[in-house]
This record gives sequence, C-alpha cells and structure tokens, in this order.
Amino acid sequence: MGLFIQIVMFVVIISILVILHELGHFLPAKYFKTKVEKFYLFFDVKFSLFKKKIGETVYGIGWLPLGGYVKIAGMIDESMDTEQMKEEPKPWEFRSKPAWQRLIIMLGGVTVNFLLAWVIYTFMFFNDGETYIPVNKIEHGLHVDPVSEKIGLRTGDRILEVDGKPVEKLDRYLSTDILLGDEIKVLRNGEEKLIALSDEGKKAALESRGRQFIRPRYTSLVIGYVADSSNAQASGIEVGDRLIKINEEKLEFWDEVTTHISNNRGKTLLMDIERDGRAMQLNVSVPLPDSLPVGIIPDRPLAEQELVITKEYSFLSAIPRGFVETIDILVRQVKQFKLIFNPIIQGYKQVKGPIGIVELMPTTWNWGFFWGFLAMFSVWLAFVNLLPIPALDGGHVMFLLYEMISGRPPSQKVLERGQIVGFVVLMGLMAVIFGNDIWNIIKRFI
Repeated sequence: MGLFIQIVMFVVIISILVILHELGHFLPAKYFKTKVEKFYLFFDVKFSLFKKKIGETVYGIGWLPLGGYVKIAGMIDESMDTEQMKEEPKPWEFRSKPAWQRLIIMLGGVTVNFLLAWVIYTFMFFNDGETYIPVNKIEHGLHVDPVSEKIGLRTGDRILEVDGKPVEKLDRYLSTDILLGDEIKVLRNGEEKLIALSDEGKKAALESRGRQFIRPRYTSLVIGYVADSSNAQASGIEVGDRLIKINEEKLEFWDEVTTHISNNRGKTLLMDIERDGRAMQLNVSVPLPDSLPVGIIPDRPLAEQELVITKEYSFLSAIPRGFVETIDILVRQVKQFKLIFNPIIQGYKQVKGPIGIVELMPTTWNWGFFWGFLAMFSVWLAFVNLLPIPALDGGHVMFLLYEMISGRPPSQKVLERGQIVGFVVLMGLMAVIFGNDIWNIIKRFI
C-alpha cells in the first residue's frame, strides 16, 4: 500500500505540472490565433491511451510518462513534422506570427510553473507560517555527526555565516546552503573561525543520502524511536525512556550518547534510564562497526520544542514572502549544477529520475509534503526548460532571440538539426538518470 501511495502521489504531481506547463503554451497560442493541433499529457509513441478531438485540437493521454506536449502548427518541435514546413506558411501557423508573439508562446510554460510555485508558497506561508530555529537560540551549538565532521564542523560550533551571508535560522535549507557554499564562519570555543568547505566533505555529505546533517545540540535525552530487532529493543529500552548515565558517566547532551556508542564498538554499555519516574539499569550490547546500529533516536520534536518558533504571515505579507521563497529555490537549483559537474563531488551520481523520485514520496498521504514538493518541482521544471538546449523551451527561446537581434530567422535546416541534436542530448541525459536509478537499486542487493 505504501508503494502504491508513493506512485500515485508522484503521478498526480507530474500530471498537474505537465498539464499546467503545456497550458502555459496553449493559452497564448490560442490568444494569438495560432492553431494547436495536439494537447497531450505524456507521450503517445505509436498509440494513445485516450484521445478526443474538440474543435481543431486533439486532446489525449499517452502511454509514456515522460512529460507532455502541445503540437503547434508551423513549428519545428519533437514531432519533426517537416512535411508541413515544406508548404507555404499559413496565417494560423506559428512561423507566421511576429517574433514577440512566438517568444511569449514559448515562455508561457515556464511562466506558469514559476507562478504556480509562487502561489503555492504564498498559501503555505499564509496557512502554516514559517517554522524554524533561530540560530541565536542554539545556546549549546551544533550536534556534529561523522558527516558534519568531514565538512569541517565540530560539536558545539555555532554557524554565523555562509559565504559572508549571516545565518539567521536553522531550517531545511541550511545544509543545502553549506553544500553549495565555499566557506563558513563559526563560533568555536568563544572564537570566530573560518572553515573552507572541501569538495571531499561535500561528497561525503551527498553520499550519506541526507542533506539535513545540521542539527542543534540536544539537551533532551528522551528516546523517540527504538528500531525493531535492534540491540536496544533486545535490552528492554522503550520509547519515552530518558537516559541519565552511561557507564556511570552523567549525560548532558545527546551527542554524548553517540560518542559512547562509537567508542565502545563490540562492548556492552551500562545505561541508567528513567521510565515513568522509576530508575532502571539496562545492559546494551554495541554492535561492531559496519553492522546494525544500536537502534535508538532522540525524541527530536520534544528536544526542539523550546527552540522552534513559527512566524505567522497575513495574506498580504505572505505574497512577497512566497515570491522570495520561489526565487531562493530557483537560485539554489542553479547553484546545484556546480555539484553535479564537479569531478570530485560527482553530484551527478545523486541525481534522481522517476524511480528515485518515487522513493522520496511518503508512504502515507501527506498534503504538506505534496504541496511543498509540487512547488519545488515546478520551479525545477521552469529552470530545466529554460536551458538553451534545442528541443527544450530554452532552445526555442535562444533561436527566437537570435532572430529578434539579427533581424532574420535561422534556416529551417538549422532548426531541424538543432532539434535532433537536442533530442539526442536529452535522451542521453535520461539514459544516465534512469541508469543511475537502476544502479542504486542494484547496489542495495549486492
């Protein structure tokens, strides 16, 4: 059932984005009296799952879920309908329209994607506010795990700046900003210290399959999760237990728990706990390295409840905040390309295709995740489509700008060859992305 919900959520998100993106092309095309021959969700290679002609346009659903398209008369696109282009231009064809109208038609899809994200973020801020931890409330600094250590952080550090920009809040984006940055300034033992961010550390963070490696140092020692079949469960530890001592050493921070565990691999820990007001002692065996962990996680909501604040927004104030959030997401996505193409970081190995994205979906329906992912992916779709690659909207825009600047359009042969080259490039990228998804699945069974 969980996998079914993941697939359904992914298909619904993609369908909404594709339909609205193509509607962004369709509406200005119709406004400028340009004939739209097809409007398709997914690709109809050889056959369609559904199609119906209304007026001059065939609306349909293809069987290949890799996007969608509108086929506009008189335009070199993925259909490669060169026979139509051999005829004399008709007044209702794309090629007969002024360059500025064609530019608006081609930019319509990414414009709708951007506006969709802006609207979603606006309503999310209006309905839910903005929840985060102000860095000035993190009195005891950060809880540093092995990944954070490779980045260059140490337990107790307080992050002050990333690339010279002051850090005001610890939220889901701080880890990403660090991965995309060059240096961070921290307060360590009362002194400010600049840390150069190495490619090796960023690679380790990406390979850990989690970017949320920045957490405050927890003073709460209440256990929030005990893994099934773990050593912790076998020893009798339960959710809600509060740790007091390990090996007769009094605990103050949760990172002291992880330190005791990592320093006693293959040994047994004597844990003093409190359960329902009663003191207890339990012996917990610590597995050897490269085996299953002990199996306990702190109650993070409880640990963070005194740190977290939620900033409320009126509808009017949520509008500019939603716009800023959309721009911030776009900027981060552009910056991520330097991770993807970095030969040391090898971020391309972490790029996910449809299979990998499905795995990111929650196994139970979550509207908060749904709207947040829809907005983020809408910005991503806008950015990718603006890349100057023939066969994408950005490629068509590139040729139109050339025409508007030079005063003459590229030849039909140039447009056709560009479309073919762009298609080959896109298929090559898709092959790499799908191959990466499949390889990640295979690695789990090796």
